[in-house]
Amino acid sequence: MPMFSAKPNARHDDVPRLGVLITNLGTPDAPTAPALRRYLAEFLGDPRVVEINRPLWWLILHGIVLRTRPKKSAAAYAEVWEEGGSPLLTIGKKQAQGIGERLAEKIDGPVSVELAMRYGNPSIRDGLRKLREAGAERILVLPLYPHYSATTVGSTYDAVFDELKKWRWIPELRLIGQYHDDPNYVKSLANSIREHWAEHGKPEKMLFSFHGMPRRYLLNGDPYHCQCQKTARLVAEKLKLPDDAWQVTFQSLFGREVWLQPYTDATVEALAKSGMKTLDVICPGFSADCLETLEEIEGENAEIFEEHGGESLRYIRALNDRDDHLDMLTGLAIDHLQGWPEVSKKVKRSRRDPQATFERAKAMDCDE
Repeated sequence: MPMFSAKPNARHDDVPRLGVLITNLGTPDAPTAPALRRYLAEFLGDPRVVEINRPLWWLILHGIVLRTRPKKSAAAYAEVWEEGGSPLLTIGKKQAQGIGERLAEKIDGPVSVELAMRYGNPSIRDGLRKLREAGAERILVLPLYPHYSATTVGSTYDAVFDELKKWRWIPELRLIGQYHDDPNYVKSLANSIREHWAEHGKPEKMLFSFHGMPRRYLLNGDPYHCQCQKTARLVAEKLKLPDDAWQVTFQSLFGREVWLQPYTDATVEALAKSGMKTLDVICPGFSADCLETLEEIEGENAEIFEEHGGESLRYIRALNDRDDHLDMLTGLAIDHLQGWPEVSKKVKRSRRDPQATFERAKAMDCDE
């Protein structure tokens, strides 16, 4: 017999509202080895992320990876850690607040927006439960991944469903899977590049660096690689860049398996050795700056470029909480909310009076 959540979901005095769950990859609780060990165990233990034989991977993960990687990763996180936590968390809070404020102005009725992380805290479980506590009867899940991958969006869906299958009263649910070719997303990226150029001048070349994944995932049907290529092409077209002025690369290689190529660090090194002096790098797949952009690109790859003869690798920050980015994400959410009473002009909502509903339920002995 299934064990459902003990909380009484059917509260007659709730004010019904729309809930929006904004999600991202995750963050450790602190830049320490124990915190990184917990975080990496959850992240790398996800079968969506590492698709190999589970018993074999468990032995590798707990016997080797979690004994060596946490200390190194903690030192890297310490380089970018902020007073309020990791950049991904502090920026994520600003994004959720900005989207919430914009939605409140555009929809008919109350809305609650919660930030959640697939790994670490605040968790997807906690985010969903906060929306339930607020009285959300309809929930939109917006993963801040422009490009669909089973390792990111697919895994987020898993966590959402794993939580909801424990609930007795499951809310209406909608999921956003990707927005890699959304015109306003492309426009925001182009705007950020133009602003960077206005201040620093144009580079000799532009790299569009995306997070990598094993090439095997592409061959097994994951659309991520193709969507990354399309984003870069659309931005390059928007900027009227000639073909030889830009390139797509993939970063964050992990393990010995062949990943999507070309690799960002190898490309940066080769370009520096070729005599290139100025190189701009943007990471369109990251909706918020994080370890992989600030420490890996702005830090490590800039050093690689300079060590091999280059003069200036300039990282162009993620869209973060830029107004045009938050406007785009809000518009994306509203597009996916069509037909629900809060945004549909065709649906005449019958506004429930929570107190009157509660009194009627009490009279029928349906509420304590």
